[in-house]
Amino acid sequence: MQATLSVSAQDTLASALAYQENILASVSRTFALTIPQLPKDLYIAVANAYLLCRIADTIEDDAAWNTQQKIQYQQQFIEVIAGHSDARQFAHSVAPLVAPETLAAERELIANTHQVIAVTRSLSGGQQQALYRCVQVMGRGMNHYQRSACSSGLAAQRDLDFYCYYVAGVVGEMLTDLFCHHDPAIERQREQLMQLAPSFGQALQMTNILKDVWDDRSRGVCWWPQATFRQHGVSLAQLETQHQSADFQQALNVLIGITHGHIQNALRYTLMLPRKEGGIRKFCLWALGLAILTLKNIHQLPHFRSGQEVKVSRRRVRQVIVLSKLFGRSNKLLKWLFSKAGQHLPITEISNFERPVPNYDDCDPSFEYPDDSSNSVKIQSMHA
Repeated sequence: MQATLSVSAQDTLASALAYQENILASVSRTFALTIPQLPKDLYIAVANAYLLCRIADTIEDDAAWNTQQKIQYQQQFIEVIAGHSDARQFAHSVAPLVAPETLAAERELIANTHQVIAVTRSLSGGQQQALYRCVQVMGRGMNHYQRSACSSGLAAQRDLDFYCYYVAGVVGEMLTDLFCHHDPAIERQREQLMQLAPSFGQALQMTNILKDVWDDRSRGVCWWPQATFRQHGVSLAQLETQHQSADFQQALNVLIGITHGHIQNALRYTLMLPRKEGGIRKFCLWALGLAILTLKNIHQLPHFRSGQEVKVSRRRVRQVIVLSKLFGRSNKLLKWLFSKAGQHLPITEISNFERPVPNYDDCDPSFEYPDDSSNSVKIQSMHA
């Protein structure tokens, strides 16, 4: 059963949906391209999930706040999503404190938290539960890593794996939950998909960590594992003077191989999705296509000093879109395409994945999950 909204509530929701669509294009060119490929119900939920995560990420990255402030604002934001605090009050108290150098679109997003939450409240109970669990676990992980972030890197690969889980693997789990709510055929594959979901997230996150290393270091942080580079005689603390060496390239190839292994797991995930779900497949394939091409650029130009040098060109982006439309329903052709794209890249098979969170349901039980029958509303598509 769908709830009937008053005229004023419908107007409020319509305004919030319009805001969500507009701000998405401002904060992420990539996701503004991929998310609209999803079916209507998923498009709204996934766009909303992305904006919630972007607010959490903006809090984590703010240059004006110390670690304790970031932890405080993350917890306040989680309370807002849980329905325990007012979204407008959060926006009014936090938005004026955001650092001036923060992107204007991100500052606007925090100032309009209430608009984002209005869309969250229109989702089904199951969808809201998935979003809340994702942001809560993500915030917990961000709080942990904020305390130890530095320019000399993380201790070991296991630490990088856990960091990737908190900021991306948990997103893969959330998306899988939303996909399962959307299609019973996907629900029947839940167990296998959930096993691969964190690997999907890590594939994309490690690609960005490799590409953005110099931007991150300019902010005083580095997410690369010290132990991997130390084994090749490279100190991440001295990366500026050692990144031209052959030893550095060998260590970098280790990370490229691990990332490539996660991309292959993500492809396995995508090929398990029903062929009739063309929109979901395109959503996954576009992200993976851009990831493997970025990885290829990094492998070919290991001594790059800016993410722009290894960024995928717009021409290659168009190629990814066209090829995914042509071959998106053929598992055989998709395997061949990714095999060709990953040719000459090192690869490490990723067969076991250790989660820092004991299980998927490890979530604060105080969240008041809404009743689907009273909280879900009919929403008109905001895109073609």
